[in-house]
Formats: sequence, structure tokens, C-alpha cells
Amino acid sequence: MRHFIIVLLSLFTVAQASSQDLRIYDARCESKVNPLGVDMLRPRLSWKLSSLERNTVQTAYRVLVSDNALTLRKNLGNIWDSQKVNSSASIQIDFKGKALRPAQTYYWKVMVWDNKKRQSQWSPTSTFQMGLFTAADWKGAKWIAYEKLPDSLVHSLVTDKKPDKISTNNVLPLLRKTFVVDKKIKKASAFISGLGHFELSLNGKKVGDHFLDAGWTRYDKEALYVTFDITNQLKSGNNTLGVMLGNGFHYVPPVKGRFRKLKSSFGYPKMITRVLIEYTDGSSQNIISDSSWKSDKSPIIFSSIYGGEDYNANLEQKGWDTPAFNDRGWKRVLLVNGPPKLISQMAEPLRVFDHFNPLKTTKLSNGNLVYDLGQNASGIIELQVSGKKGDTVRIAPAELVKEDGSVNQKPTGSPFYFTYILKGDEVETWRPRFTYYGFRHLEVRGGAQPHDLNPEDRPKIISIKGLHTRNAAPRVGQFVSSNEIFNKTDELIDWAIKSNMASVFTDCPHREKLGWQEEVHLMGASMRYNYDISNLGRKNIQDMKTSQLPSGLVPETAPEYVMFTWGGDMFRDSPEWGSNSIIFPWYMYQWYGDKQALVSSYPMMQKYIAYLQTKANNNILAQGLGDWYDLGPKPPGVSQLTPMGVTGTAIYYYDLNIMDSIARLMGKPEDAAKYRKLAADVKKSFNQTFFNKETKQYATGSQTANAMAIFMNLVEPEYKEAVLANLIKDIRDRGNALTAGDIGFRYLLRVLENEGRSDVIYDMNSRGDVPGYGYQLAKGATALTESWAALPTVSNNHLMLGHLMEWFYSGLGGIRATEGAIAFKNIDIKPEIVGDVTFANTSYDSPYGMIKSEWRNTADGFELDVQIPANTTATVYLPAQQSSRIKEGVADLAKLNSANLKQIGYKEGRAIIKVGSGNYRFTVLNK
Repeated sequence: MRHFIIVLLSLFTVAQASSQDLRIYDARCESKVNPLGVDMLRPRLSWKLSSLERNTVQTAYRVLVSDNALTLRKNLGNIWDSQKVNSSASIQIDFKGKALRPAQTYYWKVMVWDNKKRQSQWSPTSTFQMGLFTAADWKGAKWIAYEKLPDSLVHSLVTDKKPDKISTNNVLPLLRKTFVVDKKIKKASAFISGLGHFELSLNGKKVGDHFLDAGWTRYDKEALYVTFDITNQLKSGNNTLGVMLGNGFHYVPPVKGRFRKLKSSFGYPKMITRVLIEYTDGSSQNIISDSSWKSDKSPIIFSSIYGGEDYNANLEQKGWDTPAFNDRGWKRVLLVNGPPKLISQMAEPLRVFDHFNPLKTTKLSNGNLVYDLGQNASGIIELQVSGKKGDTVRIAPAELVKEDGSVNQKPTGSPFYFTYILKGDEVETWRPRFTYYGFRHLEVRGGAQPHDLNPEDRPKIISIKGLHTRNAAPRVGQFVSSNEIFNKTDELIDWAIKSNMASVFTDCPHREKLGWQEEVHLMGASMRYNYDISNLGRKNIQDMKTSQLPSGLVPETAPEYVMFTWGGDMFRDSPEWGSNSIIFPWYMYQWYGDKQALVSSYPMMQKYIAYLQTKANNNILAQGLGDWYDLGPKPPGVSQLTPMGVTGTAIYYYDLNIMDSIARLMGKPEDAAKYRKLAADVKKSFNQTFFNKETKQYATGSQTANAMAIFMNLVEPEYKEAVLANLIKDIRDRGNALTAGDIGFRYLLRVLENEGRSDVIYDMNSRGDVPGYGYQLAKGATALTESWAALPTVSNNHLMLGHLMEWFYSGLGGIRATEGAIAFKNIDIKPEIVGDVTFANTSYDSPYGMIKSEWRNTADGFELDVQIPANTTATVYLPAQQSSRIKEGVADLAKLNSANLKQIGYKEGRAIIKVGSGNYRFTVLNK
């Protein structure tokens, strides 16, 4: 009997260890961990698997969703019990339970089975809270404001030449409301939208750590609201909600002497909120924005997304957002109208990240102080100052300085500055709240360093620093190599990405801050390797939907706030820009498995294709900007080397092939056939118009023309090799210099990598003597510049042209999704060994888990460490010949061939090996 018990215990221990080895982690709802404000009626769930055993594949799952934690702990899903579903799917699992209620919190967990007949333990409990679905869910909350802009002055879309009808600065208000809590709280949530931006406080403390909430939208059509859990900030008895409001893109005030790129005037600042307090006795209470709220002017006396911010500390009202404050002098709020639609802000908020202290301080002849922070980045300042009541300090940020050492804002929007008026406390600390800029240098007027001679008794600058602000999309990738130019280039591009991930993917963080759409689909492939941009990507798609015109045109910027008229409609209608409406949803599906992005975007796509058909002349689209900022003989701008029509028509053909794929995926064969036929017509016209059979070149033979023709499969197969040879010849004839611009450069890199010519990519980009990345570094750039030549006359922190980052991951690091694979379900590990690069360490936390490729090239041979996440498979390509000796771990590969680790042959100087999930170390020995 004792022996029998021991055997049972032993079997139990083995089973338990096996169960623990198969582990679930990183459970997400709508790509977020424990999200608030989910407004998808059928939210999507995802999880990742961890296993110490190789070749682990999920074979089934079971999801439980409950409306309370206790029920879930009993393994009961009273809202949804999926039962055991035989499937390997672990991302984008549609919720299929009972109807979800607004503002309700739900609890969920998942269990999985794998191909080794193991059953995991239940995952840790995760949660998601629903948002507010309809206007009724706001429980009568109203939009409230301090003042109202007359309807006659409201303009939702202005032109760049439209004269001003407004001449006064507006009030930046404070709003407050006191209420009583007299029961034990279970949970409290705040749903709030403040336009253009807001800061919420409760009992004198800011709620959350967000910056520039809520994200900007087309305010005539919709606004975003943000959800906060405020349970721990409430107290028994009196509580006070406080809200500060800023202008943002909702209203750009016309103040003389301040930069004003746009003249947006959707209205003066306004706010709507519903606070839901759930008590332990089952009852609840709602505090809503209504006419009972009170308002007054804030100490922010000027705020503009383009012009800066001024703060008068003497206007502070201490304790204004606490219950003890006397608000008898405040006025009742106005009830105003708001956007017709409110949707939840599911993209990550902006937050403060890096802090930069001055590396160098210079005193100018006029007494101004110039601080060099060492890094060009988006952000704000933090000022610590002491002085007399009424003293004024003005801070002007800039990317560059002039010859005399003063800051130069001419290329980035001038004048932009921050002003702080002291109240006379010993040390005063201040940060701007509702604007930001891109800068490296700060010029301070009216201040002195603490230990300097100060005969004018200027305020003492105790401390000043730069605070980098960006969208909080989580980091998912890392790259480092033995090549320092590549490492520094990666940092250069990364700072441009970080500086331009805001509520939209902006072009630059200063003079425009607009969502130019070509950057999203062209730079998206680089950005997604470094950051999880899934939720910000969905926000971009929504912005395009709301900005699409009745004609079907998707304008070049989204949200569209201004209609540029210089040069006609070239800055509104360029296919390379508007086609983001088709390309990017398709990429979102390929990168993240987000089929909903396709379903919701399909009507927009259809309308845009129909619009392009009306603009095509014999299937050729020649409008717009072309290969913007290519390297030609003139200063950069509209395409110089590639004729108009080449890039637009190539993108048009690419669009049609994507539409064919999407229509087939969605079960629309008639649509697919229509787009396929039109694509064939476009290809025929393109080749008749631009291809020279004698020279085997497209149009002028520019790098962009030939590369895009190859990438989009416009080249007939019999000519492809010759066109590729001509493309490489052009690069070599220029001494390995690039000429492609904003549109063409990504496709140039893609073609060279796809065709096994990463050696050319290396030769083009591992130098600093011609315009390019190394040249920008040599010029002292710390973020990617707008022009290849790092011109001081344009932006020196710009999102476009950073496409080499994609190659760092997919080429040099070798991490790519297998062709046709979705969300890296199947992976290619194919590192490119080029130039003098001796190692590259690359990782990407994919939707299925961490992928790593770490290789070293030594005198003894080639080593590659690979990590493949559970529930995926991979194909590894090693530089080797049939005569090479290949080892995995300590054993010869030939002796290890199995179902999950199998060499399947050699091709083009590489051994090809199929592997399942797990960690591997491959060695190719030279001897």
C-alpha cells in the first residue's frame, strides 16, 4: 500500500511539474494589460505561452470570464465559458459570451493544452473594464465650459491662407465639484474628456501620470475620453474633483508674437465627465458634469500647441481642487455643445520619460543663458527658480543655435517660448501642461545662474532640465551590433520615432505636429520592431476614417485640421500618402493578426480606390508630391529624380493587390476579381508608360523608380534581373551613395534585402562622407533629420527616412515573419553577414512571445543563438556549404534530425533548418 501511495505521489509530482512547465503569461485584452474603458462590444483576448520544452504548440484553450473575482476563483465563467476549444489560436480571440455592460469590470483567465498532452494551470486573473457605449451611458453628463466661442467663429477645417476672425486670447479655466462619500467603496472610476486637453485632480492630487490627455481628433466628428481608476484617491466625507483645461488642436489662439501654424477653432476649452462610485453594499453613485460645477481662470494665461505656454504663479489659488477651498467667488459653468461622438482612448497615453540635465551652459552678451541638454527630443521643461514676486523668466527651446550662440527657431516655428512669472516663494518649480516642442537647447531670458554676479538681481535659475514626452507604447525590440555607425544610427532613428509618437504619428514635434500619412506605412515596419504600436495604429486608422472626404479622398494628414493651398492640392491629394488607408490596415493584420482592422476599414478602402480611379488617366496617377525629399540637384522638396506618376501609380498597383488579398480573406470573391482585373490594367499601363525595354530601366532610371517597380512586382519576370542590376549599378556608380527619398528609400532597402544584396545596403549606410545617416551623425545630429544632408534650414527631428531600422532587425538581425505568416506565427531567422560586422544581437517581443537572434562571426566559425517562442515555428538560415560541419549545442546537427529540428537542404550558400519553439545554439565550423 505504501509503495502504491509513493507511486501515486510520484506521478502527481511529475504531472504537477509538467503543468507548471507549460505556463501562460502576458494575458491581454485589446492588446493591453488589464485595460480600462474598453468600448469594443466583443473585445479580443490574447496570451503567450512559456515552456522549457522545445517544439511546444498549443492545441486547445479554455477561457473563463466572470463579473466578479470570487466566481472566477471557483473556476466558473458566468459571463463566458468557452469550454475546451481545439485550436492553436492564442491571439485576437473574440469574446463570445453574454452581452457586456458599460462601466462593468470583468475578470478572466485561460487554460491551455499542448501537443505534448500537457494541461497548463489557470493563468493569473486578468481584468478589463468596459467603457461607455452610448450617450445614455454618460447618465446625463453635459459638456461644460468657462466661456463659449460664438458659432460664427467655429471652423473645423481652415485653409492655410484663411484670415483670422478672432483677435483675443481665451481663458484657460479651472473647474471644480465637491461631493460626499458616506459608504464603503468597492471601486470608483472616472470617465472624462476635456478639450483640447485636460488634467484631472482629486482632493488636491493629480489623477494618473498622463500628459496631453485626451488625444487629438477631428473634434467636429468625435472626441476621446479617458478612464481612470480613482478608488484609492477617494476618502470618506467631502471630496473634490478638479479639472484644468488647455487648448491643444481644439483651439489655437491668435496671439501676436507667437507662432501659429494652424488657425484651428473648434471652440473654447470644455469638459464632460461621469464619475461612477460603486459601494460594497451593491449601490452606486454618479457624479456628472452639469450646471452645478463652478469655474474660474487658471494661472495659465496663455497656451498654444504651436506658440508655447505662459504661467503667472501669482494667480494660483491654493487648494482650489480640495474640499476646504472657498469657491464663492467662482462662477457657474456654461452648458455647451460637444462633439457628436465620444470614443475611448485605447492608445497608450503620453507620459514623461527621460530627463535631460544641461551638459553645457553659455552666457550670451545680452545676459541670456543658453543650456545644451545634449539630446534633441520632444518634450517640455522643468524649471526651478527663486526670485521676487512678479519677476519673469522666459525660456525659448530650439534644436539648433545660431553663430552667436542664441537659439535658432527659424526652421521649427518661431516664436515659441515658455514664460513663468514668479510669486516670490523661496524656490518655485514649474512645468508646462498643455504644449510641447522639439528641442536640444534652451535660451533663458531674465534669469541668472545661482553663483554668478547678479547686479540686476535677476531670478536665480536653480535648475532647468528637459523632460522627454512621448506616447507610452511599450518597447518590444532591441538591436546592437559590432558596427558603431549602425548602433548610433539606430539611436538616431529611435529618437525620431520616440519624439514623433504622440496621439498621432507626427512628422516633427515642433513646427507642424501633423499626422502626415506616408510616414505611417513607410516607417511603421521599423517602428513596430521597436514598439508595440498596435493601439496607436488603430487610432491612426480611426483618424483616417473621420478625415476621409465624401469624394473618397483620404487627405495627406489625419486628423485633417488644415487644407494647404500652396501649389494647388498637391499637399492634400498624393496617392503615396492617402494610400495609408489601404496599406496600413493590411499591415496591422499582418503584424498583429488584427482582422478587425480590415473589416472596419474596408468601406474606407473601397471609397478611396474608387476615388483614385476617377483621378487616373489611362490608369496613371500623376498628382501629389512624388518621391518627397529625394537627393537631387536642387534643395529638397517635391520629387526631383523620379517623374511624377511613377511612385503614385506603383502605390496604386500595390493598393489594388492588397485589396484583392483583403477581399479574398473576407469572402468577397467578386470584389477580389474586380480589383485583380484593375491591377492588371494598371500594370500594363505602368510598363507601357515608364519601362524602356532597351535600357531595362523605369522612367529616368532613378533608384526609386527601379526599386518600386521591383518591389511591387510591376516588372515582368524576364526583365527583373536586368532592372535589379541597373538599380545596383546606379548605387555603385555614385560611390555607393543613395538618392531615394521619403517614398522610395524603404522600397530600395526592401528590394536589396529580398534579393540577397544586403552587402549593398551595408556599403550605402556604413559611411559618413555623403548625405545619409552617417553624414547626419557627423554633423552632430542626435535625432533623425528631415533631410539626408542634415540641413540646418529644416527640421532636425523628423520621422521620415528612418527605414534602415527595419533592416537592422529583419536583415542584419535576421528576424522576419515567414512570407504569408500572420503576427510571426512562423518565423524566418536569416541574418545577413555583411562588411566588417562581427556580431549582431537582436530581439523582438512578438504577439506570440520573445524572438531572439544573436550571432557572432569569428575566426573559428559562425555562431547563432536563437530563441523561438512557444506556439510558433521557425526556419533558420545558416551561412554554410554542404561541406560545412554544423552543430546544435554540443552535437552534430546531422545526428539530431527530428520532427522539430530538421535540416531540409542548402540554398544560395545557406543551410536551411526547420525548428520548433525553444532555445538553440547553432555553430558552423570553419574546420
